[in-house]
Amino acid sequence: MASIFAKKPLAVLLGEANSTGHGTLQRTLGAGNLVALGVGAIIGAGLFVRTAAAAAQASGPGVTLAFIVAAIGCVFAGLCYAEFAAMIPIAGSAYTYAYTTMGEFVAWVIGWALIMEYALGAATVSIAWSEYLNKLLEAVHTKVDFVNTIPYNLSHSPFESAVVNGTLEHGLINLPALFIIVMLSLLLIKGTQESAMFNAIVVVLKVAIVLVFIAVGWQFINPANHTPYLIPENAAPVKNAAGVVVREYTAWNKHGWGGVLGGAAIVFFAFIGFDAVSTAAQEAKNPKRDMPIGILGSLAVCTVLYILFGHVLTGVANWREFADPALGGEASVTYAIKAHMPGYEWLGTAVTLAILLGFSSVILVMLMGQSRVFFSMAKDGLMPKAFSELHPKFNTPYKSNLALLVFVGAFAAFVPGSLAGDLTSFGTLLAFVLVSLGVWIMRRSDPDQPRPFRSPLSSASFPLVPILGAAICTLMILALDSNTLKLALGWMLLGFVVYFLYGKRNSMLQKGVVVVPTEMDEEAFIKPDKNNL
Repeated sequence: MASIFAKKPLAVLLGEANSTGHGTLQRTLGAGNLVALGVGAIIGAGLFVRTAAAAAQASGPGVTLAFIVAAIGCVFAGLCYAEFAAMIPIAGSAYTYAYTTMGEFVAWVIGWALIMEYALGAATVSIAWSEYLNKLLEAVHTKVDFVNTIPYNLSHSPFESAVVNGTLEHGLINLPALFIIVMLSLLLIKGTQESAMFNAIVVVLKVAIVLVFIAVGWQFINPANHTPYLIPENAAPVKNAAGVVVREYTAWNKHGWGGVLGGAAIVFFAFIGFDAVSTAAQEAKNPKRDMPIGILGSLAVCTVLYILFGHVLTGVANWREFADPALGGEASVTYAIKAHMPGYEWLGTAVTLAILLGFSSVILVMLMGQSRVFFSMAKDGLMPKAFSELHPKFNTPYKSNLALLVFVGAFAAFVPGSLAGDLTSFGTLLAFVLVSLGVWIMRRSDPDQPRPFRSPLSSASFPLVPILGAAICTLMILALDSNTLKLALGWMLLGFVVYFLYGKRNSMLQKGVVVVPTEMDEEAFIKPDKNNL
């Protein structure tokens, strides 16, 4: 039996990438589709929530600079993803890259961690989708009487309760969250091209609303709100209506350039999602050209929108107004519109719609990413074979999508959204770290392998970009709260048990065989791999 650190030969991966026929994913996505997938995954509620939070807590108007710093951190990881995705255009993302650079056990670790990013992420976002749907229905109800909100017991987990109109209500099931999971899962089963088209329409709508806010809000910018541009060291604390201090700015990362770095840590997670583009590499028409465009293009588009949005928001309303938790949370943008943009109250409802649309596309891309990771793991024997079976008509991993519909749908319907916490961020950052290190390892172990896209400053002797990507993301992991790290550790330990009880016993590599698809035969040809025995 092979070592648990045996590597999957690169030649095998490239063979899978070039295979055609039944049992392979179809290449239907162009560069535009991939950029839209990235933007769909990145722009969720983060833009509308984290911007005001970062301005109020650390950066002030300098939140625009915080976005730039966070984007630079993402670019390092994005460049590494782009190199791998162009060189190994196959489904699986960080899992696949780790398999050929660091071995099977590390690949399993990252594949297991990606469940936290994609599956738990989709479930958590679907719960937030349910909350914002009710907010939108509330806004519409003020104008249309027959439109009502969904009852509390049908839109909350059984573990939640609250006082509604003077009565204590208990949750029963979160039907809206379950509904959006079911609908998007069925859409993914129908086809990748159809899912990409739906995502593209949603992306156009939500980006249009962001652009309208930027264009309209620019007219209401008060230059005095941008002076000073960074929070001064001696800034007075902010008190709420009861006179209680809710924000103070004495810590090094709460003012000046330190505040810019503190704000970058807050807004960093608004960029999460671009890595999901790499899970669709096996469905890209021209992956060598389109994958770097999709990954880096979506990052560029979102960075520009984030900077402009932050500039307008902190110009329309003073950053200190967002320091009150009652204003600086979910309702921050709507508050700024109602308080400082007279005549445009309708835009507040449009922003709620944009958040709802943003959540929809995030859920879609996360479900798609998870099913593609499961598809690759199942092909390698590390997951049940059913996850790699494609629909006879639609050619999508439908059994994987159905399994996710049940698992993610159950989580969304019956578990509070707060439970997942920052586990999604942990899974994402761990993937960033391993992909960054993988580029350096591959440069050393296989320097002659053709690389259609090469991340700059990443030679075997001077791997600046990979080291910076791994270092920055490691620091972000360490910055997560202790409870999140403990939960993540527990999840990873469970993954170790599953690997040794199931994955290791069923692994194609551990059995001494590798799957080498050919265009001549629709069925996989299996031969021993003596290098890994």
